[in-house]
Amino acid sequence: MFGGAFDPPHRAHQALAQALIQQQHLDLLYIVPTGQAWHKSRVLSDASHRLAMARLAFQNMPQVVVDDLETQRVGPSYTVDTLDALQLRHPNVDFCVLVGADQAASFTQWHQWQRILEMAQLVVVQRPDTSADKAYPHEWHNLPSERVTRMHMPLMDISSSALRASYASGHPNPELVSPLVTHYIQQNQLYLEPYDRSR
Repeated sequence: MFGGAFDPPHRAHQALAQALIQQQHLDLLYIVPTGQAWHKSRVLSDASHRLAMARLAFQNMPQVVVDDLETQRVGPSYTVDTLDALQLRHPNVDFCVLVGADQAASFTQWHQWQRILEMAQLVVVQRPDTSADKAYPHEWHNLPSERVTRMHMPLMDISSSALRASYASGHPNPELVSPLVTHYIQQNQLYLEPYDRSR
């Protein structure tokens, strides 16, 4: 499971998905755009747009399923609830959850984080803006290291917030987003308002 706002999805998201499939030998990868994210202060783009962009971004990866589980849920979206729903669909498989090192550092603040570890393996990927020390399982209070693995891949310094700002300014970098997603953004006139890049 790879969750996130995907507002918009970009090349780093695609590279992460491909690396996760290859390194973890996955049969299936659920891309789950978040619904009402409890940890985000800004208002996300409409879920229909984020789902459509994610489906365009990942359409050439046959193991990927973009799912609307969280966007259909009323109220805050929690990973534990999404895992419960996916386990009902696939009761006899092993799950893993992709987590950025920035989120992993505060994982014990997640809703029912102990249950998440019972249901799934955490796969932690380093982010360019996070200290490398935070990616080591032994740094996390009460987290059993056998339930946490690190994913190795070249870091790509791309952020959705910077991309939104570039579209708002009229100067997007076409190499950071797939052409299909860029066309969708322009066709639907997304990200025209100025964005606060710190959020």
